[in-house]
Amino acid sequence: MIAPLRRHDAADPKAALRSRSAYGLWQEAVEIRQEWLAYGLSTQPADRRTAEHSLTSIYARLSRGRPRFVWVDSPERAIPLVTGLPTLDRLYEWIRDSRPRGTPPLAGDLAMVGSQLRGALSAGVAHADPELSPARKDKRNGQWPELPPLKAIEAGVPLGVVLHRGVRAALHRSLAHGFRTPVRNTLAGRGPVPVCWYGQQDAGWVAYYDTLHRLGLAAYRPDDLEHLGDWAALTRSCGWWWPGEDVCVVVERPELVLTEPVSGAWHDEVRLRRGGVRYRDGWHPLLA
Repeated sequence: MIAPLRRHDAADPKAALRSRSAYGLWQEAVEIRQEWLAYGLSTQPADRRTAEHSLTSIYARLSRGRPRFVWVDSPERAIPLVTGLPTLDRLYEWIRDSRPRGTPPLAGDLAMVGSQLRGALSAGVAHADPELSPARKDKRNGQWPELPPLKAIEAGVPLGVVLHRGVRAALHRSLAHGFRTPVRNTLAGRGPVPVCWYGQQDAGWVAYYDTLHRLGLAAYRPDDLEHLGDWAALTRSCGWWWPGEDVCVVVERPELVLTEPVSGAWHDEVRLRRGGVRYRDGWHPLLA
């Protein structure tokens, strides 16, 4: 079981990069990535106490009090309880409106705070972080070649680029494209789905910054590290969640997850098999 995020900063992340080989750092990163992939696909019952504590801390950063938590066994069971929360289209309309009316939706504030956190964490990375802008090979804006990780390192692709592709992007392919998108599409076939966060399937960005920190390649400010710790604990603790002003609906983790390797992938990416997810109330969204 992965340890919680360490509450200290690397004194000199650039020194860590100089003193350890890129190959060794990459192998460590693969182990960390697989830990987070296991959380993203976990079928263990939710750790409700930890999830509620982390969500309360995140709400506090939005100047909101502790919500009432409602737990359900599947995303399908959540939909009737989140009617009235904004859809993504509605949220974008509110953001684009030069004079929006009413109180900003909590989902918008949450998205903004999350974006600010990722920007602050990227500022603590020892190298130019590809999360902020695509890494360029030269002044002509040439892209670094897409290669298997060890060959990429041999070819001189910066370790930061290899880590971003092999941790951040790889987990996104497995947990977003390979899991949550097909499940969400099943829900969306019945009508608009309000904006939600994905708990264990949000592991991609959390794992990326955790990996950099654990490898000694990033030094985060104490408050940013604590904030990341809340998201990491949440990712390790529960499934999807819908934040409302007074009520937060949280989904249990599924009871069955069956995956298959993505053909031709370089970073152990997986996707759900047909019928490969079943929730604790029997909802089996991908049987067709």
